[in-house]
Amino acid sequence: MTKNEKELVQLCLAGQRNAQQELYARYKTKMFGICLRYAKSRETAEDVLLDGFMKVFRDLGQFQFKGSLEGWIRKVIVNTALMHLRKKHRFDFQPIDNELIIERLEVEPTVLQDIRVDAIIAQIQQLPIGYQTIFNLFAIEGFSHKEIGEKLGIKESTSRSQYTRARRLLQGFLLKERVV
Repeated sequence: MTKNEKELVQLCLAGQRNAQQELYARYKTKMFGICLRYAKSRETAEDVLLDGFMKVFRDLGQFQFKGSLEGWIRKVIVNTALMHLRKKHRFDFQPIDNELIIERLEVEPTVLQDIRVDAIIAQIQQLPIGYQTIFNLFAIEGFSHKEIGEKLGIKESTSRSQYTRARRLLQGFLLKERVV
């Protein structure tokens, strides 16, 4: 953590509004990207972002200056997104049609070079909520299937199978996006 970040945290803890605005401005774009991956719409992502930053400011005193501030904020935002999903949705972990899975092809790395990041995020948002959540937690956030199982109250094997299905669906979406 840079000295500047440490000072910023201390000023935020002292209740200085300018410091809070600076902290929010510094991290809002990256954290909004995280929220978009878990939400089905920009509006929902904005709600999660605001809720997350309210928790960041409420719990900032718990940050112990071990590791990066950005990493700590990311954890708060991801947990906020998961809490939002638990409140709003029942995770749908039902299997998709096996014929649909068979139709999906593995994506060559060259496929992704022509697709914009916002198009990829839009496709992640099209996944069923359970697939979307597990894909984000495993592929993007780096949680293990065991950790995902614990966070979501599911079996590790369920996390693995849902991730595989999510990846295949996403690959199919991305192939279609490139072709159309």
